[in-house]
Amino acid sequence: MDEEENLEPIDEGQESTESTGHFYDNQEDDSQDTITKVTGMYKDWFLDYASYVILERAVPAIEDGFKPVQRRIMHSMKELDDGRYNKVANIVGHTMQYHPHGDASIGDAMVQIGQKDLIIDMQGNWGNILTGDSAAASRYIEARISKLGHDILFSPKITAWQASYDGRRNEPINLPVKFPLLLAQGAEGIAVGLSTKVLPHNFNELIDSSIKILKGKPFTLYPDFPTAGIADVSNYNDGMRGGRVRVRAKIAQLDKQTLVITQIPFSTNTGTLIESILKANEKGKIKVKKIEDNTAAEVEILIHLFPGVSPDKTIDALFAFTACETSVAPLGCVIENHKPLFIGVSDMLKISTHRTVDLLKKELEIQLDELEEQWHFLSLERIFIEKRIYRDIEEESTWEGVIRAIDEGLKPYTQHLKRAVTEEDITRLTEIRIKRISKFDIDKAQEKIEALEGDIEQVKYDLEHIIDFAIAFFAKLKEKYGKGRERQTELRIFDDIEATKVVLRNTKLYVNREEGFIGTGLKKDEYVTDCSDIDDVIVFLRDGTMMVSKVDEKKFVGKDIIHVAIFDKNDKRTIYNMIYRDGKSGPSYIKRFNVSGITREKAYSLSQDKPGSQVLYFSDNPNGEAEVITILLRQVGSIKKLKFDIDFATLAIKGRASKGNLVTKYPIKKIELKEKGISTLKPRRIWFDDTVQKLNVDGRGELLGEFRPNDRLLIINQSGKLKTIIPELTTHFDEDMVVLEKWIPKKPVSAIYFDGEKEKYFIKRFLIENENKEELFITEHPKSQLEIVSTDYRPVAEVIFAKVKGVQKENQTIDLESFIAVKGIKAIGNQLTGDKLKQVNLLEPLPYEPPAEEIPEEMEVSGEIDLSDDNIQLDDDGQITLSLD
Repeated sequence: MDEEENLEPIDEGQESTESTGHFYDNQEDDSQDTITKVTGMYKDWFLDYASYVILERAVPAIEDGFKPVQRRIMHSMKELDDGRYNKVANIVGHTMQYHPHGDASIGDAMVQIGQKDLIIDMQGNWGNILTGDSAAASRYIEARISKLGHDILFSPKITAWQASYDGRRNEPINLPVKFPLLLAQGAEGIAVGLSTKVLPHNFNELIDSSIKILKGKPFTLYPDFPTAGIADVSNYNDGMRGGRVRVRAKIAQLDKQTLVITQIPFSTNTGTLIESILKANEKGKIKVKKIEDNTAAEVEILIHLFPGVSPDKTIDALFAFTACETSVAPLGCVIENHKPLFIGVSDMLKISTHRTVDLLKKELEIQLDELEEQWHFLSLERIFIEKRIYRDIEEESTWEGVIRAIDEGLKPYTQHLKRAVTEEDITRLTEIRIKRISKFDIDKAQEKIEALEGDIEQVKYDLEHIIDFAIAFFAKLKEKYGKGRERQTELRIFDDIEATKVVLRNTKLYVNREEGFIGTGLKKDEYVTDCSDIDDVIVFLRDGTMMVSKVDEKKFVGKDIIHVAIFDKNDKRTIYNMIYRDGKSGPSYIKRFNVSGITREKAYSLSQDKPGSQVLYFSDNPNGEAEVITILLRQVGSIKKLKFDIDFATLAIKGRASKGNLVTKYPIKKIELKEKGISTLKPRRIWFDDTVQKLNVDGRGELLGEFRPNDRLLIINQSGKLKTIIPELTTHFDEDMVVLEKWIPKKPVSAIYFDGEKEKYFIKRFLIENENKEELFITEHPKSQLEIVSTDYRPVAEVIFAKVKGVQKENQTIDLESFIAVKGIKAIGNQLTGDKLKQVNLLEPLPYEPPAEEIPEEMEVSGEIDLSDDNIQLDDDGQITLSLD
């Protein structure tokens, strides 16, 4: 922008209240100073610049979805269009007639439009949005308007025009776009004081939603990204400010030591994605052996893991610490009536849809006028020739006489015309050639007129039913261009990944128990466990104090540490068993508790906080184990019993602040572990949430059952592979999973499959022999295919045969248990049939009473507490109270 255009005349007599900060001192001969104020030169500059950037550069218009540079590019392409490709450099040069900026900005904008693959037909290297590779120079690539672009962008007769920036040419104010192009392409721009970010949406879904709008039906819109990926749109907020879309790469497990990324999140490319993984690896968040980028037309990034590294935890860690999960914040901002408008995508689509209806209506009205004009002139032409009115002008010597003679000759025959005959009409009649008059065919002329009348009636009908016409227009667009534009981004609700559960334990935690220090830098002291720099550490002291602290290089937590471990705030299964003396010489109490709901760096007292309190016995139990201990008392006075046993399993698990149950009023000499315990917790109930494809213990989804520590899950995939796993909540599941249930080792698996090599169908039943190995239970031939699989004891299948040479074989019902005995997993099985099958269905299984499951024997406790002893009582809660007198 030239500064001279913003100069304002300065009134020297006007007093300014503004401080300029700049003065020009002119030394006159009489030594008098003249001060000239230049405030007016720049007081509006920033506002003018901000308005210009917002309206003319960064933010698209609501009418056609284009920024000015994009609109000018498409207008230039239309002017150059001859059906063939043009060099992009030529298009850029032509666009510079309308766009007052350099060729680089035009070329970049054109590449961005082309990469959307909607309205520009490209030829050459236009870059790769997957790898981030840039396009070739504009002199090497070519473009033309696509067929879709021709159908939805241009209609000169209904286009409003304005003078270009230099006044030499006319350019469209807005293009008559008859499609929600802004939502299909998306838009992003940063202006002065505001920005916009409209996410791209699916072509077919936009058309379907536009049709629903016209039919008065509800609709919802969610983004669809060209990079595909998986998106959580639960907080999309209709694309308005405050919304957020989480997008993840599509990661699968290729084998035990290899992950493969086949789709990437929007706003990333393979280069930035790999760089983020390498940075996380360097920081120790994840552990990766090697990365291979095989991306070409499709994304393929191979991540090789070290032996022993969990693929499931690594996938979650990739989401937590790398660009494999990104968060995109939409911001719907457009220009309407030369002002910014903040609006949601639903309203954008409604505006676009109704504008399309208006544009179609204008086109029909213009078409009707043109058809009626054609009908009018053809009718005049027929009268002029059929009634030989052209002979009336033979004796006329002046032009005025010719016009008058034709007008008088037409009058008796023009009553049925829809408008009056004008001098222009008569002039056109005089221009008809003699050759045409001599070969005039009345019947053909009448046919043309009747055809026009049919077209006129159709256009009038369309105008009267403009909504139906618009619906048909959208449906035709979908039918013509919708194939191959199916949704690419999978919509799914994400589970929240806790970074502390998936981060790599990349350092070691040490403790100096006597001095009271913990940290990763105490390498000369006692090693505790591996940890990460984002972990929390729980510490118990001999005086009954507990604290949770962040991992640090060296931190003082209190002297005489009795227990230190990594703390998980959501862990409800770790139970602490403790006996403490209340005060310096007070009674001893026993308690079982778990720890949750703490404040970091705050000291909590697990005793009654009396001076001299001391922990006499302490154990932590990851699965709620309850051991048996032996209490040895000191000989004081006339104590009857100096030795007795206590089983922690008889105590209820309470909060950390509970006082506990009385053990004895007398001093304890020694406590010995008599017998290790088993878990006293109920089996863990586990659910599978199909929405997020994850296991949980919160009651979301389908209940899989109650699991003890050694219980496993059975997973069977459509590919014919199966495995059993320990049900860890971080487990990822393949998309082709067909069976997920609690594994019962003695329950057979039944399957019907097609053998690709023998081209026959087989039945097999087997038990899983190796619980720690993923196995293929159909043949390895590429054409082998699993038809059905069942884990019922007595499954029944229905076989539907294909019709062969007009002969339809009757359906067959098969009891799989009777058909074949249980064999090994590697057995081929028995042939079902050599005939071609149309379909195989599982029916209701036959009734079966499974044998009672084996109940694990509880651990026998020797030296059980004798409840008949007067010193041992049960409180109201059924808990043991020892009152040794």
